[in-house]
Amino acid sequence: MLDIIQVVKKFGKAVAVDDLSLSLSRGVVGLIGHNGAGKTSLMQMIATLTKPTSGQIIFQGVDIVKSPDAIRQRLGYLPQDFGVYPNLSALEFMQYFAALKAVRDPDRIRHLLELVNLTEHAHRSAATFSGGMRRRLGIAQALLNDPDILIVDEPTAGLDPEERLRFRNLLAELGQEKLVLMSTHIVSDVESVASELAIMRAGKLIGFGTPESMIAQAHGQIWSVQLSNDEYENLRHQVQVLHAQRQGDIMHVRIAHPHSPHARAQMVVPNLEDALMAQRYSLQEVA
Repeated sequence: MLDIIQVVKKFGKAVAVDDLSLSLSRGVVGLIGHNGAGKTSLMQMIATLTKPTSGQIIFQGVDIVKSPDAIRQRLGYLPQDFGVYPNLSALEFMQYFAALKAVRDPDRIRHLLELVNLTEHAHRSAATFSGGMRRRLGIAQALLNDPDILIVDEPTAGLDPEERLRFRNLLAELGQEKLVLMSTHIVSDVESVASELAIMRAGKLIGFGTPESMIAQAHGQIWSVQLSNDEYENLRHQVQVLHAQRQGDIMHVRIAHPHSPHARAQMVVPNLEDALMAQRYSLQEVA
């Protein structure tokens, strides 16, 4: 559905996206990386809000850098900073965006408000909505044109745990029929819903695959050990510490390392966050 070919994005001398290539199809694709990794710049290029410095982005055989309208009609976009108009109700807000997108079916608006569980609040001012409700309204407007590609940038930022779970479930449902590209630096947000993960670091794509394949690659590289304070201080400069918790005079430590980092260390089953950190550690070693 979407092919990104050797895309580079520069802002002056700063390189935001560095020679990135990626092929995407239907499902939820989690775009993971720390702030500044280049996630938002990549998504803005796919959404045709900005152009690459070089490279191609091909949607269904058409280069959207040269022909942006080829994807705009088939695209839904929810930016990280999604605002609402203070004088509009949720229904009026949807009607306004429906007019902008030439969507003339009023049943479509009612269906989407029901999909995001906002029917009871349709006549309430959107400016009074909680953060989670605004994000759900944002998804509803992004789906007005029944897009093939849905782009959501840090969609759960600032949401409480209940709203975050509801939002993740909604994206998982949408991913059954569409390509949902979800940017986040929160691993738990994509761990249960993403069919594939694209890992970015300093503008580069450093990993791509299913969550299961990434976890499988980390087997045999995650260790748990209890250390004294002195042992911990000596070891933490030599290995990649994933987690450390102090209990009295003992440190409970989780470590990513290709070999046993300590005589008392025990191999443990990795989770996705362990796997991503282990991958980062191995890359640093190669470098």
